[in-house]
Amino acid sequence: MSMYKYIAETWKKLRTTPEFKRYMTLKRMEWRRGKTVQRIERPTRPDRAHALGYKAKQGYIVVRVRVSKGGLSKIPPTLGRRQKRTGISKIKRQKSMQTIAEERAKRKYRNMTVLGSYYLGEDGRYRWYEVILRDDHHPAVKSSK
Repeated sequence: MSMYKYIAETWKKLRTTPEFKRYMTLKRMEWRRGKTVQRIERPTRPDRAHALGYKAKQGYIVVRVRVSKGGLSKIPPTLGRRQKRTGISKIKRQKSMQTIAEERAKRKYRNMTVLGSYYLGEDGRYRWYEVILRDDHHPAVKSSK
């Protein structure tokens, strides 16, 4: 088995331990105070990042993106109608939260190409994803192809 396979198995085993759950709770508290789109130095899950095409060299970056949970809200009309007929309740997203996270990362880093993303964690208010981005015009990336 490759090294990344062992890392993936270790990640699965760790997920159920109470120490890891406490650690992730503390991490989410840090992430909550951070920016919505935060560039990070290295991936939290190297096995998933590698599977999506990440390489630890110039031209590749990892971004942690925070997406709000819950339904969408629309501004209610001011004229008198029953709420059932106004079309403001029970409105769902047409895209997945992961797609929204990838789009937000792409909007912030326009010159980069999105390779993929993976789920990190969630609390009652937010969900976090890590998005892998590549700069196709960087000399280190051009020379490796």
